[in-house]
Amino acid sequence: MAGAATGEPALHYLFKPLTTLLIAACLWRCRAAAGDGYPRRLLAGLLMSAVGDVFLMFSGDACFIAGLGAFLLAHLAYWSAFRLRLVAGSRGPIWPWPAYAAVAMAMLVTLWPHLPTAMRIPVVAYVAVLVAMASTAAVAWRRGCGPAAGFAALGGLCFVVSDATLAFDRFVAPLPASTVAVLASYWLAQALIARSGMAAQGVH
Repeated sequence: MAGAATGEPALHYLFKPLTTLLIAACLWRCRAAAGDGYPRRLLAGLLMSAVGDVFLMFSGDACFIAGLGAFLLAHLAYWSAFRLRLVAGSRGPIWPWPAYAAVAMAMLVTLWPHLPTAMRIPVVAYVAVLVAMASTAAVAWRRGCGPAAGFAALGGLCFVVSDATLAFDRFVAPLPASTVAVLASYWLAQALIARSGMAAQGVH
């Protein structure tokens, strides 16, 4: 983050993917033989996120779309993990789904006039998967699926905040200190999601 904020690209290129990989390594070290595969799916998401980190460090629409694709796969991995918590939980409120759907619509309405034509379908697909991941985590939390679901729900929310800030800054209008805000919320999201994998295995 310091490299991005101070204009040191070498530090940014090194530490952005490395930080994500270190978060993945923490989860890997704490993994256990979880029968439902929850930690393994989170690890897959973290590794795909590191790939996305690399693509998004470079300019150009092609790299941006490649990074978007990598993060879409990461969110699918997270979503599949959170579905495991949801299936295991009791019945409860479903309000996070319409709430996040409203957030998705607001994001797309804001971005749409500013998106290049070639990016519209990839961005719509990405936003749909992003909010599906975040809303599934939130519903699992509200259904009392344990402390792991609480960390996941907060991580999903941070991811939405990070990506919305990044998209607005890139396509609509520059935001002050956007790089710091995006990276701080992004790494908090990844750390919380990894923490949910640890909590699912009883690691405190």
